[in-house]
Amino acid sequence: MSRDFANLQLKLLKEERDIEVNETLAMLNKYHPQALQKRGLGLTNLSICSIKTGAAGRTVIQLERDRSLPQNLPTHLLRTGDSVRLTPYSAPQKDAKTPTGVVLRITKTSVTVVLDMLDDEQVPLYQARYWIVKLVNDATFKRMTLAMEKIRDETIELTQLARILLQDPLIASPTTTEAICEIKFFDSMLNESQKEAVKFALQANHVAVIHGPPGTGKTSTLIELILQFLARGLKVLVCGPSNISVDNIVERLSRCNINPLRIGHPARLLSTVLNHCLEYRILLSDDRPILHDIKSELDTIITRLSKKIRNAKERKALWDSVSALRKEYQKREKACVEKIIKSSHCILTTCHGAGSHYLNAHKFDVVIIDEASQALEASCWIPILKGRKLVLAGDHLQLPPTIKSKSDRKGPGTLDYSLFDRLLHTYREKVTRTLEIQYRMHEKIMRFPSDSLYHGKLKADEKVKGHLLSDLPDVQETEDTTQPLIFYDTIGGNFPEQITDEEEFKLLVESKSNEMEALVVKKHVIALTNAGVKNEDIAVITPYNAQVGQLSILLGDLFINLEIGSVDGFQGREKEAVIVSLVRSNDKREIGFLAEKRRLNVAMTRPKRHLCIVGDSETVSRDSFLKQWIQFLEDEADVRYPDVYETVQYRK
Repeated sequence: MSRDFANLQLKLLKEERDIEVNETLAMLNKYHPQALQKRGLGLTNLSICSIKTGAAGRTVIQLERDRSLPQNLPTHLLRTGDSVRLTPYSAPQKDAKTPTGVVLRITKTSVTVVLDMLDDEQVPLYQARYWIVKLVNDATFKRMTLAMEKIRDETIELTQLARILLQDPLIASPTTTEAICEIKFFDSMLNESQKEAVKFALQANHVAVIHGPPGTGKTSTLIELILQFLARGLKVLVCGPSNISVDNIVERLSRCNINPLRIGHPARLLSTVLNHCLEYRILLSDDRPILHDIKSELDTIITRLSKKIRNAKERKALWDSVSALRKEYQKREKACVEKIIKSSHCILTTCHGAGSHYLNAHKFDVVIIDEASQALEASCWIPILKGRKLVLAGDHLQLPPTIKSKSDRKGPGTLDYSLFDRLLHTYREKVTRTLEIQYRMHEKIMRFPSDSLYHGKLKADEKVKGHLLSDLPDVQETEDTTQPLIFYDTIGGNFPEQITDEEEFKLLVESKSNEMEALVVKKHVIALTNAGVKNEDIAVITPYNAQVGQLSILLGDLFINLEIGSVDGFQGREKEAVIVSLVRSNDKREIGFLAEKRRLNVAMTRPKRHLCIVGDSETVSRDSFLKQWIQFLEDEADVRYPDVYETVQYRK
């Protein structure tokens, strides 16, 4: 079983990786730097304005636009933590040796990049101009592949946990110990379903799954569980598929007099958790003075190298000094890190971060993976191979991991079939407990997802079941703020979708937008803000990135703190008011990936007090699930039919 499983995963991972690599190569080969910048995937005409030494002795460079150009960077899709390639204009575009790095910081006028360790000698630091382009992150695929190769290697003895997860016929299915008589809970506000989930996970000998539908306090449950494990003297590794999923738990733990250790690239972490990261702990260690001295020496030499040195021997001697100093730095840092990790009982990182060399020699009593339904199974195995007990938490009825390789098959044997899915399907209630009280949504907003997806088991807590926007401080009672559910039905064909220029956007987005819907959204945002709802309490989301662009152009300058984004990007988030633009409106009644139940579930479960839907009931009713939702909205929502002539006035 283990060999077949690993071979299948390796095959699927290779297919996914090949697609990503080929897309990137095609992009780099087809487009010149200015075209990549136009698509938001790169930045051109950059000059180095500062150089220093960062963590692990890496070179950190700050780049600004050429002084002959406007100093603000053009609109782009680069984000902190992205992998990028840095290319001097003097180098050929397709040079395979062009150095790479990670974006550490972005401001309106500059981008700061941490160069990969082996690449900075390739950067002519005295070069006048550079351009950078966003790349695929290769480290994640390498670590997933390594985990699968370990499972496939029959000379490596797998843990009992691993053999249970792989359904080894010689190993019994998951078991639990006798019921724990009494637990003293750290959080007295937990409800009965949360307490039951904690008890169950504590009793499980090998694996427990916590199913947390939207707003049910899954994170609070996990925090309690982590505290319980730590109180029992256990060493815990907490992971998630994304940095934000991990940082949310770090933030919560830090309020509980726990000093968690966060392992990950500082460029990819929230600023609020940096004082828990490994690099910060190193700064507080006894080794700091000598590490600081080595770093200062490196800074001095790198500064000299930033000036053009014509003497090749002198330049080589300087780089040799850099290499020697880095080795010394890394040796001392490694010893320091080992002491920090050994003394830490709660370590947090992403699933692929668990493959860091810092953790190679370490084992854990418990591995907890949050948002496990969003993680590729192969990525989950990176931390699993380090633990003897596993707790998964997530919701398989929300969005699965994002993949590019398409398959007509669904379910087992595909890349988007998660470990969370597999354990639910294989063991069901034997390993699972579900949270049932939700603390986010007005009861009317909750009702449809509860009935259609969660078997009617979700219940709204008394404090939220009737709350409205008009209950917020300084918000007036209007026809909008007193309604929890509003549906603008654009039926009739006067609010058609548009196909965005394929050539311009095909690398970035599903090419669908709807200007008229965007105008309806603008009208509704104006109505809410005029009634006193704060910009930061409103989110506008849509399934299509082209519509995100349309909405950003229309609303971005008017409402500075208004959040506009994709449904996928808003998973795990919440706002007081959420406006959803469905976009699709066409004669053929085609709806594309709008028919994905899990994406719709995310869209309809983000708001606390107010959900506004803008869409064409005739087009979207082509899908049976959407048809049920439209029928529910027609029965329960305040249904409005926007006037075309009034709507176009909002173009101004």
